[in-house]
Amino acid sequence: MELTTIWFLLVAVLFTGYFILEGFDFGVGMLLPVLGRDDRQRRVLINTIGPVWDGNEVWLITAGGAMFAAFPEWYATLFSGFYLPLLLILLALIVRGVAFEYRHKRPEASWKRRWDTAIFVGSLVPAILWGVAFANILRGVPLDADHEYVGGLVDLLNPYALLGGVTTAALFLTHGAVFIALKTTGDIRERAGALAVKLGVGTAVVAVVFLAWTLSIRSSAAAVVLAVGAALALVAGLAAARVRREGWAFTGTAVAIALAVATLFAALFPNVLPSSLDAAGTLTATNASSTPYTLKIMTWVAVVFTPIVLAYQGWTYWVFRRRIGVQNIPQH
Repeated sequence: MELTTIWFLLVAVLFTGYFILEGFDFGVGMLLPVLGRDDRQRRVLINTIGPVWDGNEVWLITAGGAMFAAFPEWYATLFSGFYLPLLLILLALIVRGVAFEYRHKRPEASWKRRWDTAIFVGSLVPAILWGVAFANILRGVPLDADHEYVGGLVDLLNPYALLGGVTTAALFLTHGAVFIALKTTGDIRERAGALAVKLGVGTAVVAVVFLAWTLSIRSSAAAVVLAVGAALALVAGLAAARVRREGWAFTGTAVAIALAVATLFAALFPNVLPSSLDAAGTLTATNASSTPYTLKIMTWVAVVFTPIVLAYQGWTYWVFRRRIGVQNIPQH
């Protein structure tokens, strides 16, 4: 297997891990005003992701770094052409992170409400825009022969991309509801479990439509198999949520997100950013890559450090694995 293929797969794995882990983070943030009926319940919801949300974002940093080092042409064209949506994602993540840290600094209800709104918006915006971005990557964007983006913002807001944004937001909402049911006790757990099933029905419909549309644009045998697997995993996860098997339900939604992302990358390969104007402008894993020597050095670095990072993050989740409820939140 060529090093360009290996690094394409590694970038895909990194984004897959990011969407699985940050996906339930976004879901919890979006469900904060829905499931948090009072301040103590909202603190429970925030505490379910408190020890892990910042670690989950490391996957995005690593994915961006891997893309920059392994496929600099892809990185340059993507981050210049998608400048505004990616900037909005970055700003939303910054506001969201600040909100987590500052919410508890003052006791006034109005102060906390403002930061709760920031958490909601900072979760909703990336949840939608990531779907818009990846849908456009697969569909193709206006690139000239020099691989320069020559479109505008309107080109990125096409119906397929907007459906992609709705799909990722719906998947993350369902994934987040399942995670809340997995991590909490009492009334919050009951309501989150019931909500996950309700959300899941709509999510399944939207996801199937999006994946079918995706395969009509670009497809391969592997992409078809992965898309079917994603649909089956989501259905299995919802069935488990219905009978309150939260662990299996979370596994189902996580696998569904993983296979959905894998479908996009499988349909995309060997391209990394197709041109909708001229095939000569299309970026592929070959013409967008770094030199073989660079890829070789990066491969050895990844072999050494990736297991360490995975072990550390796995240990973090193990330490904070227990459920929490309002009884664990002191009254102020």
